[in-house]
Amino acid sequence: MTASPAGRTAAPARRERINPLTLLAVAGSTAVMTTAAASWVLSGTVVAACLGLSLARGAARRVVPAAAAVLVPLGLSLLVLHGLFFPEGRTVLAEWGPARITAEGLQFAVQRILQLAAVVLALLLFSFSVSVPDLVAALSARGVQGRFAFVLASTLTLLPAIAGRARRIRQAQESRGLVVSRGLLSRMAAFRQQAVPLVLSLIEDAGTRAAALEARGLGNPGPRTTYREVPDSAAQRAVRAVLMVAALAAVVLRVVQAGA
Repeated sequence: MTASPAGRTAAPARRERINPLTLLAVAGSTAVMTTAAASWVLSGTVVAACLGLSLARGAARRVVPAAAAVLVPLGLSLLVLHGLFFPEGRTVLAEWGPARITAEGLQFAVQRILQLAAVVLALLLFSFSVSVPDLVAALSARGVQGRFAFVLASTLTLLPAIAGRARRIRQAQESRGLVVSRGLLSRMAAFRQQAVPLVLSLIEDAGTRAAALEARGLGNPGPRTTYREVPDSAAQRAVRAVLMVAALAAVVLRVVQAGA
């Protein structure tokens, strides 16, 4: 900090925040370009970058388990589908009747899994990094309807809200004497006892929110104002435009290559 002629200490320059629309453009364009390119190198680079950013931002504990919950069942299904039943496969590694494991099928499945991992990690990193109130305010400032902004914000906060409510229900039932053993029947009974109040509480909460939003005029037409100011510079708007053009060009190039 430096002293001004009047003897006051000048405050340090504030670091400009990244607009949530810029984060959305980065995540969306990354997902689109990775899917269109279908490249091992690009997919692996995106996966490594997302994991590094999640570690740097302290979100790895949330991003990695959520990504695993999505990728493990989908990855296994891709391995079974393309590893055993790949019509273009020529190098047979093992064979059981109509099912056969081919090197080409495994390579195709691994490539698709890596590509899917890049898309899932990019979108999850965005969902765990973005400020939902800032995103809603930025969308409202761009003239987006309040219903769409609320649905998008609710989607980003749905899983954390469900996990938190399920944890509170489990703690409340355990404090009342619920004992869950390692047996399958005990776990199934405990799941039923926790799932029913969870679903009922979510339905009740949805009705309460709908009534509150209607009372605040969410569905009314006309311009809206917000007390939350989200910074947006010309440089960030230029970056978003470049990313959108790059994503569109990647899709067009992919379509042309497929046609050729």
